[in-house]
Amino acid sequence: MILLQKSPIWERQPALCAAAIIALTTIVRFWFIASGQLDLVQDEAQYWDWTRRLQLSYYSKGPLIAWLISLWTAVFGDTELGVRFAAVINSCLAQIILYTGVGHLMRRPLLGLWTLVVANTTPLFIASGILMTTDSPLLVCWAGAMMCLYWMSVSPRNYLPYVLLGTAMALGILAKYMMLAMPGIAILYALGLRRQRMLPEGMVTRMLIALGAGTVIGFLPILIWNMQNDFVGFRHVAGLAGVASPDPKPLIRFDRFPEYIGAQIGLVSPWWFVFMLAGAWRALRVWRIPRSGRDMYSGLRNDMNEVRQSLLFSAAFWPLWGFFIIWSFHTRIYPNWSAMSYVAGMILCASALERSGQAVREAGKRLSRLRMRRIWVGLGMLLFVLLYGQNWLPLPSKYNPAVRLKGWTDLSHKLEELQNSLPDPQKVFYFSKSYDITAALAFYAPGQPVTYCADFGRRMSQYDLWPTPEDKKGWDAIYVQKDNGIKPQLKEMFASYEVIRYKTTHRDAPGREFTIVVLRDFNGKWPREQQERY
Repeated sequence: MILLQKSPIWERQPALCAAAIIALTTIVRFWFIASGQLDLVQDEAQYWDWTRRLQLSYYSKGPLIAWLISLWTAVFGDTELGVRFAAVINSCLAQIILYTGVGHLMRRPLLGLWTLVVANTTPLFIASGILMTTDSPLLVCWAGAMMCLYWMSVSPRNYLPYVLLGTAMALGILAKYMMLAMPGIAILYALGLRRQRMLPEGMVTRMLIALGAGTVIGFLPILIWNMQNDFVGFRHVAGLAGVASPDPKPLIRFDRFPEYIGAQIGLVSPWWFVFMLAGAWRALRVWRIPRSGRDMYSGLRNDMNEVRQSLLFSAAFWPLWGFFIIWSFHTRIYPNWSAMSYVAGMILCASALERSGQAVREAGKRLSRLRMRRIWVGLGMLLFVLLYGQNWLPLPSKYNPAVRLKGWTDLSHKLEELQNSLPDPQKVFYFSKSYDITAALAFYAPGQPVTYCADFGRRMSQYDLWPTPEDKKGWDAIYVQKDNGIKPQLKEMFASYEVIRYKTTHRDAPGREFTIVVLRDFNGKWPREQQERY
């Protein structure tokens, strides 16, 4: 009797396994946030502070993130859960879009499953599932738009993908300006299809209409706000990109690149980074050899869908990823700027992972016993557990990067104690010299007060567009900063001051250290030294 060995459950029931992964990771993320494992990152606190002044746009970002936080804080209150709940929902939606797109639309369910495995074991996706930053809603819109591009290339007369593409485009722009790169990807994909003689008739016209309508709808509120505020948002983005900086920069410099490429490897993990580049390089082959009549080249002979997929994923990965690699030789590039290229990158990584398993099986029983693929997946799962269980890691505080995000709840108790020790606790305001600390004080200071950001010579921020505390002459104040050393201007603003260096704790473990300055009798003079620095 011949016994047939059953294939693994993930090969027999990939949709069931995908549903289990989505459900389990969503539950873990909700537990992590609801149990208060990590204080708000300062940018999250800033976005929450924006919800108290809902506007058409803001200095550094579009308004979508403030609108989403406002929605869920109306349900859960002005709490960490209320601020971050949208990140959990966005992570769940992104996974559903990825699996539905790859597994159902592209008819590759096993690849869809491996995509979820890769996504949930990369630091970038892990962080986006618990931190409510602008990349969280952008990820959903970007993945949705990318799948719509593929959908319209296989069903060009179905109007639903065009409607969804326009919707994703509008919401994505409201989330982050990076969505403006999507039309370039769409056009490049269409050119690739045309080169392969696979471009459906009428697709380009409908696609451009959808992208144009979405761009106008999404960009209009941002444009109106910038017109009302001297275009400071656009000036800010241009300054960050190094194209409108007041300080001249050399055209080419090499000191930024090592830091940037190291950060990129860290965002996806070293092993997935290698798999991703391998998958991306293979997909790039489609652009080298055009299709002639019915002749196809080796490896893609019988699968037209794989040609479309390779065209789409390489168009969505290489230009964006490569642009920031090149631009990092000119100016500082923030690690998350290339994050959206990793949406396609994770699928390309999964495709390389899938092929590696097939190659091992085809190589014979001896190599099959090595099961190298399980090692990489196991490392990824270990990373998932370590990042979500970092509060239980026996790491010294100087080696635990999460320490700098902890301690705000403890600081809140210290600030309340200091405020109550002042002659009139009701006439005390809070401020800092940096926007991030100012935002965190708004959330964690007693009573979540309106806070202020003093300008002792820094880049402009949203707080410079809001009222300053000149009307609080005679009040006391509490000032907080991360570093030591007090600005001379600070001493000139008050009659007296007391400096305290405070080391916080978080769940009986070390947290961040702060400098607190208790100031008496504000003279009403508020510093302004921006000098057009955006």
